[in-house]
Amino acid sequence: MSAQREETTMGVGPVSAAVNAAAQQQPWRTPLLAGGLLLAWIGFLYRDTAMAMFTIWMRSETFTHCIVIPPIVVWLVWRQREKLAQMPPRSALWPLLPAAVAGFGWLLGELTAINAVTQLAFVALIVLAVPAAVGWRVSVAISFPLGFLFLAVPIGEFVMPYMMERTADFTVMALRLSGIVVYREGLQFMIPSGNWSVVEACSGVRYLIASFTVGLLFAYLNYRSLAKRLTFVAVSIAVPILANWVRAYMIVMLGHLSGNKLATGVDHLVYGWVFFGIVIMIMFAIGARWSDDMSAQVAPASAGPAVAASPGKPAALLPVALFALVAALPLLASGWILRGEAAAPVVLALPAQAGAWSVAAKPLSDWKPVYENPAAEARVAYSRDGQSVGVYVGYYRNQNYQRKLVSSSNVLVVSDDRNWAQVAGGTRVAELNGQGVEVRSAELRALQGSAADGPERLVVWRWYWIDGRLTASDRNAKLMTAWSRLTGAGDDSAVVMLYAAKDTPGGADALLAAFAAEGGTAIFQALSQAKAAR
Repeated sequence: MSAQREETTMGVGPVSAAVNAAAQQQPWRTPLLAGGLLLAWIGFLYRDTAMAMFTIWMRSETFTHCIVIPPIVVWLVWRQREKLAQMPPRSALWPLLPAAVAGFGWLLGELTAINAVTQLAFVALIVLAVPAAVGWRVSVAISFPLGFLFLAVPIGEFVMPYMMERTADFTVMALRLSGIVVYREGLQFMIPSGNWSVVEACSGVRYLIASFTVGLLFAYLNYRSLAKRLTFVAVSIAVPILANWVRAYMIVMLGHLSGNKLATGVDHLVYGWVFFGIVIMIMFAIGARWSDDMSAQVAPASAGPAVAASPGKPAALLPVALFALVAALPLLASGWILRGEAAAPVVLALPAQAGAWSVAAKPLSDWKPVYENPAAEARVAYSRDGQSVGVYVGYYRNQNYQRKLVSSSNVLVVSDDRNWAQVAGGTRVAELNGQGVEVRSAELRALQGSAADGPERLVVWRWYWIDGRLTASDRNAKLMTAWSRLTGAGDDSAVVMLYAAKDTPGGADALLAAFAAEGGTAIFQALSQAKAAR
């Protein structure tokens, strides 16, 4: 009897362990399956957005590193798998509201063809799908990996103009402190040994984005203190900016001291990356000296009772099913809006007479802005009393990611233009169609005698026409376009530019103001007629 009782007692141990293990595994089976299907559904719905992200990763050197972000996120979650296994997965309804907001954001981005907005919204839906399937507690435990996924969105180039300006400021200042005479106009500057310009590759944006991404991951993996993490992230932002300024100065000095035999052409970029790599390695080597013991962060939870049972399958699947429906609504709305828009070709004709101004026999200048794929465009010159004003209009309809009014690719002059360079910019207030409107102004300079048949310097005024409303702001133009499309008015819009020779008697700004007040109404009417004829 005693032996039999002992055998029975010994047999209970393995059975209890198996039951306990099954109890711990079973609650995760349905949420994992439902969550995986939900992520696949979102990926299928927004496959065009995902493919656009991937295309940018492959095309742009600035965002090549983004391709490793998703695998890193998966690894960051996987390393906590034992800790997560102790948590009860519980689907939740609260993510539906932020998912609806993200979906509406995607719709606005789609209607205005803003990649950054649609891609951020897409990633937000993926992140919100996690708490919808497994609940708040689990999501908090993997909050850093979920947040890190947003770095897969190729965004950040909007700071490029600002960083180019600051790079030029530092380089010119450092050259002057080195005793070198510098003459600067905008992003162009001349020193005794040659001419230099700060272009997109000199902005340091790619260094900044790469450093911030790696610095954020390093801080998470090596520090437990929030203060240490924030400090290192701040350093990872400041160091590449300062390093890029020093890099630009060193490149110009190398070129100057070597008679422009070094630091020009391909080795210009090679020296830049080598210098940046050395600086970043030093930054991480110093940061590693203050690393914390992170073993406790991924250590499995101590053994305890089995996780609480999850709700029944119908209750667990309801939030996931509703989330899937919410995720599909923006695409349905987008298709409905776009199907109702006109597809007729644009007929744009500027008038032969604009107030007291008449079309001139020849153009004012050979300069032409770089605006991609307008549905129609017109470029003429108007004259009065021996003075001339050039007019350019680029008209857009049925905009998409390849054809849109407001884009970083649409500029007055590209950075590598061999004929013209932008040397100044600002804003003015002009009277347009009977109302005071702020316009953007710029000064252009002809390079190397390229303006033999026209003025060497131009003053340009620019603004947008969005379904009859005027603005000079890129942001406002996008918002106006989104509102027009949402209200069924279409997306007809245009950029209007006036330009005149800087050395015009009385000043170019005064001449442009006079033409805007007298002839602007005629251009406004031409745009309205182009829309009415759709």
